[in-house]
Amino acid sequence: MGTNNNDKQYLFDNPKNTKRVLHLLYACCALLVVLDFVIHRHVYHSWENLPAFYPIYGFVGCVVLVVIARWMRTFLMRSEDYYDKQYDKSYGKYDENHDENILENAADENTHKGANNQAENKKIGDHNVDA
Repeated sequence: MGTNNNDKQYLFDNPKNTKRVLHLLYACCALLVVLDFVIHRHVYHSWENLPAFYPIYGFVGCVVLVVIARWMRTFLMRSEDYYDKQYDKSYGKYDENHDENILENAADENTHKGANNQAENKKIGDHNVDA
């Protein structure tokens, strides 16, 4: 083994391990399908007795979820530079230096608050505190 971190092998770096996990998944799915015919289920609705009802129901639910998400994307999606440009309401235009202005204002406010806190701390208990 080398001392270099690039030599380290992870579990799924080996294609055989990936195939083993997939075969284990397929075996679990096959076992569940077989058990669906063997185990008696206490059903509430008659359509739950249909063979493979729950896998079909889950698949249809996922497809509907994806279709709805794609539809919602049409009105929720923003442009790639949406957060880069900030609209300045006072000027009615986009302010390219918005982030810099916010940082400058925040620094000024924090400096002012820090000075006030420092003055208040010196008054408390007549201690000379440099907080």
